[in-house]
Amino acid sequence: MSRFRPINREIDYLLPPSVQDWLPESHLARYVVEVVEGLDLSKLESVYAGRGSAAYHPAMLLSLLIYGYATGAYSSRKIERASYDSLAFRFIACDQHPDHDTLASFRRRHGEQFAATFVQVLQIARENQVSRFGTVSLDGTKIHANASRHSALSYAHAEKIEAQLKAEVQEMLKLAEAADQSDLPDGVSLPDEIKRREDRLAAIAEAKTKIEARAKERLEREQAEYQAKLDKREAKEKANGKKPGGKPPKPPQVGPRPDDQINLTDEESRIMKVAGGGFEQCYNAQALVDSESMLVMAPHVTQAGNDKEQVVPMLAKLQALPEELNQPEKFLADSGYFSEKNVEACEAARIEPLIAVGRDAHHRHWRERFEEPAASSEPTSPVDKMKHRLKTKAGRAAYGQRKQTVEPVFGIIKSVMGFRQFLLRGLANVQNEWTLVCLAWNLKRMATLRPHSVQNA
Repeated sequence: MSRFRPINREIDYLLPPSVQDWLPESHLARYVVEVVEGLDLSKLESVYAGRGSAAYHPAMLLSLLIYGYATGAYSSRKIERASYDSLAFRFIACDQHPDHDTLASFRRRHGEQFAATFVQVLQIARENQVSRFGTVSLDGTKIHANASRHSALSYAHAEKIEAQLKAEVQEMLKLAEAADQSDLPDGVSLPDEIKRREDRLAAIAEAKTKIEARAKERLEREQAEYQAKLDKREAKEKANGKKPGGKPPKPPQVGPRPDDQINLTDEESRIMKVAGGGFEQCYNAQALVDSESMLVMAPHVTQAGNDKEQVVPMLAKLQALPEELNQPEKFLADSGYFSEKNVEACEAARIEPLIAVGRDAHHRHWRERFEEPAASSEPTSPVDKMKHRLKTKAGRAAYGQRKQTVEPVFGIIKSVMGFRQFLLRGLANVQNEWTLVCLAWNLKRMATLRPHSVQNA
């Protein structure tokens, strides 16, 4: 008698006849389908004209993308293959198989609608008492663009190549006019070689024009900052009656700098310093995370490598949310976000800021953990008030939540979900893709918190 189970690939039903029997009740794919099919997708549906053959339903395509990003299948080709190979994808697609062109086109055409879907999912989390959204933490992470840093062209190098190509074109034109062309290597076609260099010159000229336009925008921005610093020094001099110490601010440089770069693959990405050292072609992805549930409340992508200018835009995104979501009590951020303007912006938004002013020393004396700072009786600035709050026991405990909420979110997105590089190009498309990534994370997290939210209800 055989000790093994029989091998029979001629069985009529390899799978249960109903797709509902394919997955356990607690499976993430079921939860994604349940949530997405309960959303208001009327704007997405209205885009379809109704002509031609019947289209795949937007709810099904959106569910496939969300589940794909939640499980590390970002490529439309991988999702198409998974609709054949994976029971979870088969369940979402109702045993249909949208091709990769359909999925890629849906992601590209309807990316702006992901933001509205994102907000609806947050409202579901609020209704299900997943979180009270009382404290939020802001942080950013560099994510590789769909472009190589070796495709970047600096202004100085562009001018060098431009001069070289122009000299080669002139040399070839002279050879073309000469009667004796015996010196030409075999197989050389002068018209083709000249055209190839002229095409490269046109591309370089276009790249230089874009770099010069960026330099002009930067000059306007830096000129305003320079004038503000001069006005501040002048006001201080009038108030004190003596000249302020220190060197006066330097005026901004006019025109492009030699190291100003543009990437020929994705011109809207930027060279940024990455963790672990080195520089890569990246975007700076920001996330405002709820400290209680670890749900992302506001995703954002910027071309700036520095985080200091991101507080005001993120506060604006927060205030644009529906009323039940847009008024947390505390705002946590590390020292990379600290500035007087950012503290005042939080105060103006009626949110208590807890932004680190600098790095704390390691191995401080144990008594400092239990000490309270002396109360200040004199009126102080918003920055001084925040510094005092950060020294209190309550302030230290609240700020301590920051790195255990927002940083794990980035760690899971990059290491567990495997998202380390954008597939799309261009700032607007990358913003839509980052919203989709955060949407996938939120549903993945809500599926985990669901039993706890039911118990707490």
